[in-house]
Amino acid sequence: MKEDTLVVHEIYKSVQGESTFAGVPCTFVRLTGCNLRCAWCDTEQAFYKGTRMRRDEVLERALALGTPLVELTGGEPLLQPGVIPLLASLCDAGKTVLVETSGEADVSRVDPRVHKIMDLKAPGSGESHRNRWENLLHIRPTDEIKFVLAGRADYEWMRAVVAERKLAALGCPLLVSPVWGKLDPKDLVAWLLEDGLPVRLNMQIHKVVWGAQAQGV
Repeated sequence: MKEDTLVVHEIYKSVQGESTFAGVPCTFVRLTGCNLRCAWCDTEQAFYKGTRMRRDEVLERALALGTPLVELTGGEPLLQPGVIPLLASLCDAGKTVLVETSGEADVSRVDPRVHKIMDLKAPGSGESHRNRWENLLHIRPTDEIKFVLAGRADYEWMRAVVAERKLAALGCPLLVSPVWGKLDPKDLVAWLLEDGLPVRLNMQIHKVVWGAQAQGV
């Protein structure tokens, strides 16, 4: 059965680089495959290849690394049916569990104990038409919504979405990230302070520590 196996790009231990969990030791289960091609993507290496593993083996390897926090990421992890039961098993094992998802994949079946870190794709990604807006119906205060912005036009789009979709009323953190090397974080901070938006700056601290090109960290 497809739910019994997953195609895995890598499993490793590091510190969480983004979200409100940034800086916390974390085990990453990076799965292979993505159906989007964002212009600024920094994990293209996970689009292809990978190793097919039994779901129980993935669980065992993730738990063996011993961190209290585990994240499933990609690629797009929710493309693989085995992710849903794996997320539940990690929660059953007492882990704090995150899933990083594009906002295009359906999140309705994700275990409610899991923290969903869900992108809403801005126009600069080239994939904003793929946002699954009905996913907002399944966002809880324990989840997080992330915007990755390439410039001023993306910022103004994000500002309008926050207002028009009443995202602050969802009660979850709204994260705003500059595309590394494309949007100066100082400019983004200035815009956020000027407008007083109910959002949180989200920097990729793993790139600060190891550099923008590092993988498996």
